[in-house]
Amino acid sequence: MNYRHAFHAGNHADCLKHALLVSLVTALAGKAAPFAVLDTHAGAGAYDLAGPAAARGGEAEGGIGRLRADPPPPLARWLALVEAAGPLHPGSPALIASLLRPGDRLVCCELHPEEYRALRRRFGAIAGIELHRRDGWEALRGLLPPRERRGLVLIDPPFEQPGEFERLAAGLRAGRARFPGGVFAAWYPIKHRAPVRAFHTALREAGLRDLVAAELWLREPLDPARLNGSGLLVGNPPWGFEAEAGAILAALHARLSDGGAGSGWAVTRLVEE
Repeated sequence: MNYRHAFHAGNHADCLKHALLVSLVTALAGKAAPFAVLDTHAGAGAYDLAGPAAARGGEAEGGIGRLRADPPPPLARWLALVEAAGPLHPGSPALIASLLRPGDRLVCCELHPEEYRALRRRFGAIAGIELHRRDGWEALRGLLPPRERRGLVLIDPPFEQPGEFERLAAGLRAGRARFPGGVFAAWYPIKHRAPVRAFHTALREAGLRDLVAAELWLREPLDPARLNGSGLLVGNPPWGFEAEAGAILAALHARLSDGGAGSGWAVTRLVEE
């Protein structure tokens, strides 16, 4: 309840998540049938990068601040949406909303009262967008499957409390049980490798199929107190996603890494279809 997306808006993890998210939603829009997107931890939807919350840590300077000039081709679609959003930096709800077609639907859940009020001010009157002040973990059981029977579930938890990796694994199990044909995208931090390995192992042991991990790290992930990188776990990825994700991560690494030893990126198939 204390987490505010604005503190980290535009940082390297935000860039990874949103560039890959745009790829996933664009793939869904490539077919005629309508789709739904459930954003379980939606935040306020858009952020002032010059405001006190974002400026406090200056994280955007090392993220989106390095990408806007001369965007590399794999990032062009996402960065065009960022520029089109105007003075506020778009969070996941704004990016998704910009890609919806008539008949598509976005469902946003946010529990933090101030974040939810901001979300409602920005999106409350837009057709095709539903807002819930609701726990995102509970929404995986209560709001799935969508009536469209195709779509994406974005899970972007704050990782503020112990046990978040275990909660994320349980959420993915619950969501996939309710919506087995849906695309699932779950963000996670990379501080050091042991929790990430345990998370991946838990998903394999749970019997989940068709899993891909897209990861970017800016330094060797050895310090458990520092956000050294992040990953997006994708279940049921669209055709061609792995190749597109590789191009996106390579472009992000080239711009965001300072070239130090131990930085890198990887797209890894954890479980076959």
